[in-house]
Amino acid sequence: MPATKRKYKQAMLNAKNIKIITGLLVVLLGLLFFTVMRDTDTLITHTQANALYSDDKIEKIIIDGDYIRLKTPQNTYKIYKDAVNKTAFFEKYPVEVVEDNSYLYDFFSLLIVLVAFGFLFRLIQQNRLQQLKQIRSANKAEEGVDMAPVQAITSTVTFDDVAGIKDVKEELEEIIDFLKEPQKYRDLGIRLPKGVLLVGPPGVGKTLISKAVAGEANVPFFYQSGASFVHIYVGMGAKRVSELFRKAKQSAPSIIFIDEIDAVGKSRGEFRNDEREATLNQLLTEMDGFEDSSGVIVIGATNKIEMLDEALLRAGRFDRRVHISLPDLEDRAKTLELYLANKPNEVNIEEVARMTVGFNSAALDTLTNEAAIYAMRGNRRMLETSDFEAVKEKVLLGKRKILSFTDEEREIQAVYQGAKAVIATWLDVEFEKIGIVNTRLLTQEHEILSKSQLLSRIKVYLAGSIATRIRYNEQFTNAASDIAQAKEIVGKVVYEYAMSDNFTVTPLQEEELLKESVSEVNTLLKTLDVALSEISTYLLAHENISADECREILRKIF
Repeated sequence: MPATKRKYKQAMLNAKNIKIITGLLVVLLGLLFFTVMRDTDTLITHTQANALYSDDKIEKIIIDGDYIRLKTPQNTYKIYKDAVNKTAFFEKYPVEVVEDNSYLYDFFSLLIVLVAFGFLFRLIQQNRLQQLKQIRSANKAEEGVDMAPVQAITSTVTFDDVAGIKDVKEELEEIIDFLKEPQKYRDLGIRLPKGVLLVGPPGVGKTLISKAVAGEANVPFFYQSGASFVHIYVGMGAKRVSELFRKAKQSAPSIIFIDEIDAVGKSRGEFRNDEREATLNQLLTEMDGFEDSSGVIVIGATNKIEMLDEALLRAGRFDRRVHISLPDLEDRAKTLELYLANKPNEVNIEEVARMTVGFNSAALDTLTNEAAIYAMRGNRRMLETSDFEAVKEKVLLGKRKILSFTDEEREIQAVYQGAKAVIATWLDVEFEKIGIVNTRLLTQEHEILSKSQLLSRIKVYLAGSIATRIRYNEQFTNAASDIAQAKEIVGKVVYEYAMSDNFTVTPLQEEELLKESVSEVNTLLKTLDVALSEISTYLLAHENISADECREILRKIF
């Protein structure tokens, strides 16, 4: 059943349910109103009744069941029969007897309650029938559309199309050889891993690597995302898993690739989901059911290995784990070389590789494409290094609107950014460019950083706010993000890296570290005041300053 049609039917059912519930509420409110309005006469005491008798305010007496009702010109009162002298009252005032119809009220009340329960029962039955219809329709749709035969893909990707990752390629070479010549391994009694788990951050090429394995081995490639196994109705995901493995075994040797396997392989017991657990159980069963050297390799990809169920990671399932990290300088250079192979260029690849620390393979691909578009807009047929510099910010952060500062704001910002440039140059904190609206400190590629290096970066982030406070005796809002960056590094120094004097740390140590940094930057800026003025003037004129230009200004002064 199409999703739109299902939604329309559900909306119609909801509208009908609302009508029934509304009608039921009206009936119940009517019953309540009838109960309240049936007897509104005020119940009075013996003394109050005698007062009405003595004042001669009673017009008529009505005998109504267990009550005597005393009708006056203004109101009607009621009192229990035995609470008054009936003889005296009946002799003085006219008497009217009302037939007792309370049994009719009781009958009417019971009838309304039965009708209300009838409506409610009918509503429950309709909902149940509608749910059964939806399940049947959905099951037919699943069987007719989603459960269509799984199709194998013939991969044309090879390791030549995947730059860098030399270690990963070497680890996967024996998997490829096994897929090419499984009999050679069977003859020697060698059992290859049933599953290989590719672990790494998004965008590092996990899917591309698995396609390259299939392409190198020239075997069928069955692709599924983890999310495609998780359905609304219990049992459908498990059925898909069973169908996938059946097809892969028929086409062996072959590769099953499950992307984002954490979507179906999360640890059981937390945030229980019966459908996902049934699917995971089926996946575990299928992987256990593999014959040794069956010719089918399961490759899973995830960036959240800590979320996977332990049963999925145990020996005999995903035996081998291949960790893929962000590309280093050499890998980035090879990746850029690959992406630029079919583009006319005069690009200094090593320089672009150095400016793209932290970029994954996907980001480098996007960067290369954006640089080509930028060159085309400039009516140039040759890519240059400057094109990469022009679009780097856009790829990293998205296109940002450059603020239009007033003259006064430009001067404040020039002092603010100039102070960061001065302190960064003085403390040897590498940066690409510092401008009126942006700061590009270079990300360190080193695995090990010293406390001095971290403190230097903290001082750079604090420099702008301290400089404007010295120059204008005022604080400004443009310091917010830099101060947050400084606090984040301080937190890591104290808590994560345990670089304080004591292993037992407190928030007071963070405050002390910040105060020390502020004091040192304050002293440095007063010493470098002339250099700060020169660099601020340069920024006002050119809007950006490089590390080399900063060093040149400092050399002239000192």
